[in-house]
Parts: sequence; structure tokens; C-alpha cells
Amino acid sequence: MEAAAEPGNLAGVRHIILVLSGKGGVGKSTISTELALALRHAGKKVGILDVDLCGPSIPRMLRAQGRAVHQCDSGWVPVFVDQEQSISLMSVGFLLESPDEAVVWRGPKKNALIKQFVADVAWGQLDYLVVDTPPGTSDEHMAAVEALRPYSPLGALVVTTPQAVSVGDVRRELTFCRKTGLQVVGVVENMSGFVCPHCAECTNVFSRGGGEALARLAGVPFLGSVPLDPELTRSLEEGQDFIRDFPKSPAFPALSSIAQKVMSEAPARLS
Repeated sequence: MEAAAEPGNLAGVRHIILVLSGKGGVGKSTISTELALALRHAGKKVGILDVDLCGPSIPRMLRAQGRAVHQCDSGWVPVFVDQEQSISLMSVGFLLESPDEAVVWRGPKKNALIKQFVADVAWGQLDYLVVDTPPGTSDEHMAAVEALRPYSPLGALVVTTPQAVSVGDVRRELTFCRKTGLQVVGVVENMSGFVCPHCAECTNVFSRGGGEALARLAGVPFLGSVPLDPELTRSLEEGQDFIRDFPKSPAFPALSSIAQKVMSEAPARLS
């Protein structure tokens, strides 16, 4: 029988949510960032672990580029992105000498860093740890699941865009979750229609409804659809707090609703 893992630096983390997709370019980092911000505005303390080692974009999305990671007795201290220290972030982006440096590593070195992130980051007390992952079902995903499984309740939030080619790839991600015993908290459909900022008409640029149909077919909760929104794009480019600054945006109610559903689904499905 496998021995239980020492709780260590994850002892104070109540829920861990891996943000997954079998497809690149569906907006996992966007959903991870906005979910963390929405949970923070709901009064939760949140950490973000960015294990997209070859494309660490979350430091830019939270205007935290160039910040230094410090050591303490328990390991690495994550970067706090707000004065209240309600969102903490760890990313390989903080460990690179320049923003243009490429991470040209083979699988074993990537896996070792992911395990180090899990074991050696001093998160403190968190309600949620959101783990942003690269696309696919490869080494990094298996390393993250294996490293995190012994700790807090662990679940997956799966992101897709509406069109069939994306849904087909994301269906394989749900198969990955099933094979690894990873509980799915729900499916999010991103880029679901474009709301014109002038007339408010919604155009389904990438079709619509694929994510909801996928969730229904897989028997998992559908958490909601997030429309394409120029204000959301601009807030991410500039590192703004979209949930605070754009409450009248078409994407705001969708993201807030997804966070509320995560707060209600996660404790029930991961208990």
C-alpha cells in the first residue's frame, strides 16, 4: 500500500483545480486568470500554478512580469499580484533570465520542475489552487496529476471552443481524466460568440454549443459559455483586473457565473 504523502506546503490548500484542454489556443490561461480573479472577488484566497512551461503567459496577464521569486525556510515564496496578497502566482516565467528565453527542455527536466513546484512552493492558506496546464495529454499533465494526487481534493476544469475540431480534441482530454481517475468539475466553452460593442448583436464566429453538447455527452457539468470580448482581450494584454474594471462587459456575467458554479460544484464533486 502506497504511503500517504506528507502535506507539506500544500497542507493549507482546500481545493486544487487543473485547467485542461486537449487543444492549444482555446484560452486555458485566460480562463485560469479570470477564474482566479472572480474567486478572489468572491472573497476567496487563490493561488495560480503555471505549469505551461513553454508558454508561461499568466505573469503578463496579471502584470507580474519581471518579479523575483524569493526563498524562505519552507521553500519558494510565490509572487503576490495584489496588495491584499489574495492571489499568489508561481510560474517558470519568473525563473527565466529574459522574457524571450525559450524553455528547451526534455520531458524529465520538465517533470522535475513540476514536482518541485508542487513540493517546494510555500502557498500558505488557500481556498483554491488553480493549475494552468499546456495543451494535450502528455508528460507535463501526467507529472502534475501524479504530483498533486496525494494532496488536497483534486479536480479538472476542461476548456474548449465551440467548433467540432476543438471539441473532438477536448473529448480526448476527458478520456485522459477518466483514465487517470481525475474528477471533472465541469466544461467551459470559451470564445462562444462575438458580441458587437456597437449594436450588441452576437455573431457565432466559431459556431456555438459544442462545449455544452460535449458536457452532456460525457455526463459532466457544463459551467458556461464565455463570449469573445475586446474588453477582456485588452484587460489581459494590459494586466488589468477584468472582474473589477469591466462589470458591464458581456463576458463579466459568464465568468462570474462560472466561478460561482466552481465554488458550488468543487466541494460536492471532489469530496
